Parts: sequence; C-alpha cells; structure tokens
Amino acid sequence: MDDRLVSWWASLRRRAPESVTTVVLHATEIPTLSEAWDYAERSAEGTADGAGVCGHLYVDRDGGCHRFVPLDRVAAHAAGHNTPSIGIELVNTGRHPDHFDSRAQVPAEDFPAEQTDALVALLAVLKETHPGLVHLVRHSDLDQQTIPASDDPAVLVRRRIDPGPRFPWTRVRRHWERLMSEHPA
Repeated sequence: MDDRLVSWWASLRRRAPESVTTVVLHATEIPTLSEAWDYAERSAEGTADGAGVCGHLYVDRDGGCHRFVPLDRVAAHAAGHNTPSIGIELVNTGRHPDHFDSRAQVPAEDFPAEQTDALVALLAVLKETHPGLVHLVRHSDLDQQTIPASDDPAVLVRRRIDPGPRFPWTRVRRHWERLMSEHPA
C-alpha cells in the first residue's frame, strides 16, 4: 500500500477502528489516479473546515493500492454514511466527462482483472484490521437520488451510479460473503 495522503487529511475527525462497519465501493469517474488525487486536493479549497471530498483507499487499474486518508479518520465519500465506513475508489472513467448527460449514462470501461484481484485482497486485509466490518455496499446502493440531466432538464438521471454496471459485483460480493462466513463480526 502506497501512502499518498491528501494535504488536508489531519483536519478530518478521528474515529475508533471498531466503529467501522461498512465498506463503500466507488468508481472515481475520473480517468487517472493522478487526476483523482488532484480533484481531492482541490475539493478542500475554500471549505470552512479545510477538508475535502475523497475516499480512503484508491485501487488503480494495475492493482496498485493507494491510501489518500488514514483509516482512523472520517473521509467524505458517501453523504450520510461517512462515519462508520471506509470508502474505496476504483480508478475508472465511468461517465466521464459527461456525468449527467442523459446520453452518457452507460460507462464503457471495464474493471481490469488486476484491479478486481487487488480489491478482493484489500477487502481481506480490511476484514482482519477492522473485525467489525459487516457491510459491503456500492455507492449507488446508498445514493439513489435523481437530478435533471445536463443536456435535457426534463430527463432525470442518477446522481451516482458507481461503481457502475460493468463492475464485477457478483464476484466481489461472493468473496465478501466467504470472508464474512470465515470471520464473523
């Protein structure tokens, strides 16, 4: 795991590892890890508390894992669900660059095997370091809000679809269920 901590991480609220019960899976919907890091850095500009928006951990297409925020801090990655959760971002273009265009709601990029394998291994490590983990959800499971499409306000689109329909959810979920049966909370 490579630490690539955002500059503002120390302004985030602390939490006890045993309070973490959930992993939330995301897709960056930004083309590269570097651009995702830049976005996270910029998201803190002008905020009252000096904190921005990002996940804790990022898994790049080649399987490289990067920590943007220490796990003992509450990161802003899923509104209303941040305190008990770890946010894992998978580098994937998703709907980029037209996130809310009604004609661009089906992502074209698959998740490489190296990335999925690294995610599965990461989930096993997290279950060991955070034995209270019991839930694995997708961002789209938590945020089902619709908003007017950018190209046609009469059409509603999902605000969040990540990690998206091309994510191998069945495989990852099956692995998670096996982890839960081997290491119950």
